[in-house]
Formats: sequence, C-alpha cells, structure tokens
Amino acid sequence: MPALPATTAASTGVVDPVATGPATLLALTAGSVPLADSLAWIAIGAFVVAMVLKWRGAVGPARYLAAGAWVVFGLFWLTMVPHYYLEVKSPIETLLALAALPLCAYTSYLLVRGRESLLLLSNAVAFMGLIYLPVETVPVVRTWLIETTASQTHFGMELLGHSPGLTEGNNGYVSKFAFDPDETVTGRTTYIITACTGIGSMAIFGGLIAAVKAPLKRKTVAFALAIGVIWFLNLVRNVFIGLASPWGWFQQDVLVSVVTEFMGAPADRTSYIVAHNFIAQSLSIVALLGITYLVVRILPEVLEPLEEVLYILTGTEYDLADALGKAERPADSSAATASDAASDTGRSAAPDVTDPDIDPESASGSEPNDD
Repeated sequence: MPALPATTAASTGVVDPVATGPATLLALTAGSVPLADSLAWIAIGAFVVAMVLKWRGAVGPARYLAAGAWVVFGLFWLTMVPHYYLEVKSPIETLLALAALPLCAYTSYLLVRGRESLLLLSNAVAFMGLIYLPVETVPVVRTWLIETTASQTHFGMELLGHSPGLTEGNNGYVSKFAFDPDETVTGRTTYIITACTGIGSMAIFGGLIAAVKAPLKRKTVAFALAIGVIWFLNLVRNVFIGLASPWGWFQQDVLVSVVTEFMGAPADRTSYIVAHNFIAQSLSIVALLGITYLVVRILPEVLEPLEEVLYILTGTEYDLADALGKAERPADSSAATASDAASDTGRSAAPDVTDPDIDPESASGSEPNDD
C-alpha cells in the first residue's frame, strides 16, 4: 500500500502501499509512457513475435529476435532498481532487479550461440507478459482487481475483529483501510495497489503452464491450483501487513534502529517495512517454491523451462524430472508430445551443440502492501 503525501498525513494518517508495481518509475518517461512500461511492452512484444516465428518453423529468426528481447527485458529490470532501492526500500527486490540485466544478457548470448531450448523459456515470459501487462496498463481491469482485492482483504480483517472501512487511497482507488490515526499505535495505514493483488505470481505460473506442451486437462488443473493457492496466500499476506502497520506489531527498539539508521525510513514506518519487506517477501519465496512443487506433481512438463533457468544460473545441465522421481512422462502424454517437447528445447546428443504492494508515492502516510 502506498504512502500518502505529507500534506494529507495530518488528517488521514500515514499510509503505505501493500504492494509495489512497475507502473511508475520516478520521473523517467518515454513520451507520455513511463520508461519501464515502454521497455516491458517492447520486450514482451518481441517475445510474442519470436514465439510465432518458432511456431511457423523459422527457428533461426526466432532465436535472434528472442535474444534481443532478453536484452530489452534486462534493461527494464535495471530501470526498476532506483524504485525498489529508494522508494520501496526492499533489499530483496533491489538485488533481484540488479541481477536481472546480466542474467538476461547471458540468456541472449546463449540464444545467439544456438541454444534453441531457451525459446521455451522465452515463450513462457511472453505468456507472463500477456497476462500481467494488460492488468497493469488497462484502467478498468486494474480498478476492478485492486478494489476487489481491497474488499476481500477488509473482509479478512473483519474476521480478526478489525473493521476500519475502506476509503480512497493515494492511488485514486477505493483501497485504503481507514484506520483512525489517533487510535492506532503508529498512526499509519495501508492501501492496495496492483502488486498487492498477486497478479505477478499468477502471471509467472500462468506463463509457465501455457508455454509447455501437455494435455489441456492437466494444464487446467495445474493452473486452477496455482491461482487458488496464490489468491489465498496473497490475502493472508495483505491482512498481515494491513494490521501490522497501524498497530505497530514490530516497533521494537532494535528494529526501529535498523530501519531508521540503515534504511533512512521514519521510525513509525518500522512495522510496515519489517512486515512487508522482510517477513512477507521472504515467506513469498518459500510459498512460490511450494506452489511450484504442487504444480510439478500435476504438470511435470513445467520442469523443462525451470531446467533452463537453472542452466542460466549455474551453467550446468539438470534433469529435474529424474531428481524428483518423475523420469517418465504421465501416461496421458503421447510419444508425439514428448517428441515435440524435445524439439522445443532444442537439445541434441551432438557434442558440438553449445549449450524474477508500493506505489512510488512517497511515505508520508500510507503504504501499499508490496509483493
């Protein structure tokens, strides 16, 4: 949830966003469109075209176009570093954004060198973007998603005995939890933004599931499971941050000292930063690993793009299916499907083949619940 400007803090209390989204990036713009958004659309557009070229059999052009898309994608994440470091104050997101450019550049290099199997991972990123970007950039969709998430989060608070009501947040949506600043410990409250909706995590799994070749029934079951678990855990997260911030659950002296001296944040923002940036984000990584395991049990085909991620990170080939005791494909996967999947990865026995809720509105009153 994002922070309200200082001019409104006196009457409404300090507000923090529950999630951070890439929609706004300081003052960098390309025309009237934020630079980050422009780079994201260019990268995803190139990934989609590369996917179409691959489907039409133009593997060479697809590899080179996807290679260029990866470089642009890395630049997108680089532009997000100031936002995550200066505004969100999230060490985890800052480090991931910094690491993205060299990793994306290496992926581009591998594609140029002929590693066709990376086209499957590129397809997954294309689908991820097609799921996420419309939500981020189409106002009516964004409004519905944010306000629905805020309403559901408020219901969760009511189950725990808190009913602050909802009012308009600094982002213009009815997504701010209207705690009375005179009755809470910190005088702060939070509001929901796009990243608080869980759409980012949903896009990741949706992209992976959409990109692989497998029977539609299993893909549908895996998608429903992933989305359902993400939705539930995201609401739990929002409720946790939304209550921890105003009621000062983490206002202990040692934590206040860390936040004020090492992060330069106001003392009354400590509970929000600890709940959101440290506890929630760390547990989100654990949750994503758990969801991945559940999805793999239903749809082991998603191991293929994950193996490519591990190769990029380590330079070593992995057989995750064998490691997880799933060396054989499910019975409903035909030999043709297995053959097609092998073709998609571009792997060959030939020895000479070379083989990722706070609006950047300043912290003076309310913060978004960040992912």
